[in-house]
Amino acid sequence: MGRALAAIPSAGTPAPNLLYVSSYGGKVVTLDVADAAGSSASGVPKLRTIASTDGGAGTLSWLTLDHGRSTLFGLDEGLSSDRGSLTSFRTRADGSLETLARLEMSPGPVSGVLYGPEDGGLAIAHYQGAGCARVTLLTDDALHSHSSGSALSTWDVSEPSEVVKVQSETFTLNKQPTVPHRQDAPHPHQAFLDPTGGFLVVPDLGTDELRMYAVGPRLAVTPLLPVSVAPGSGPRHVQFAKRGGKTFMYLVAELTCTIVGYGVTYPAGTIKLDELWTIGVHGEGKPVPADASASEIVVSADGRFALVSSRNENGFLIGDFDPSKDGQIVSDPIVNFSIDDDGSLRLLQDVPAGGRVPRQFSMNKSGTLLAVGLQSDMRVVLISRDPETGRLGRFAGYADLEGEITSVVFNE
Repeated sequence: MGRALAAIPSAGTPAPNLLYVSSYGGKVVTLDVADAAGSSASGVPKLRTIASTDGGAGTLSWLTLDHGRSTLFGLDEGLSSDRGSLTSFRTRADGSLETLARLEMSPGPVSGVLYGPEDGGLAIAHYQGAGCARVTLLTDDALHSHSSGSALSTWDVSEPSEVVKVQSETFTLNKQPTVPHRQDAPHPHQAFLDPTGGFLVVPDLGTDELRMYAVGPRLAVTPLLPVSVAPGSGPRHVQFAKRGGKTFMYLVAELTCTIVGYGVTYPAGTIKLDELWTIGVHGEGKPVPADASASEIVVSADGRFALVSSRNENGFLIGDFDPSKDGQIVSDPIVNFSIDDDGSLRLLQDVPAGGRVPRQFSMNKSGTLLAVGLQSDMRVVLISRDPETGRLGRFAGYADLEGEITSVVFNE
């Protein structure tokens, strides 16, 4: 159901030096990144916690920021219950958050993206398995009942204090899984909007598909034919880039730890993905450790660089961030690529992520900082970046927090 957009009273626009962090500890933590100036004789700056807000549930998995409405949306994966949840917060200039609304939803929400007119909709991927009999698209009165996990749900968030469900599509596994212990059910892992704003891409780790949707009027979405990917690859996250007058999409496959490149075209008002190549997460011809598990991909705002994180590699030894400890810690990598005009990725550098299991990371709009959420080490790390060369530099700040880190979002 579409509604007119409502103005939201604001207690002030947050300063651009704030970072919001979610974790399985159930808190949304606001960090001050103003002192992120890189390593010095005194070590890496420790980031100051400005606020810690109860997320309303115990297993926060994702944050989506609507900067224009001073609103932050937090998803609870529901790992400790049989229900997920969505909480909306008003962001304040001092970094604190005010809870606006909280509602229950299908279990397993792990990713959300704004879409539709003036970003009035929120599309959410639900990872958990279901055992549903068939795929159904629910509307109207059926929306009042909860569906199981393994789903895509859409919500009208134009009034963040009165979030309304629009649709919910649940999925079933209709083929023999290639990796049974990871592909026991459909596992939608992300909802992502294409550059035109007209289509949603939902990578499904469980069925080795890219589920595709057309965005229609009044925030409705219509399923399109899915795009199959290599069996057992486990699609996780995607990003788009525009280079040389063309559009490309990059898929990170978690189970094979690969990156798949696609050419993107829009024939007859729809979207078409043509697979171009597949490379390992460390680049063409580079070996990938047997236990590696790719997680996140980010493309710089200028479309010139792509960065990917890989987990469970432990390939770096770095100095402990705590200056009182004279030792080393292990780190997984961030893999940095430049993007050629033909869409191919050229390896630029492998750098330490700052610890173990870089589940998710974000880049600020100016391209000068990368914020990395390290799930296993319960740490957030900032890495300096040269926006012209795209190269990552020194550690610019860190914070050790409570709970496994799941997402980090600059307040821009």
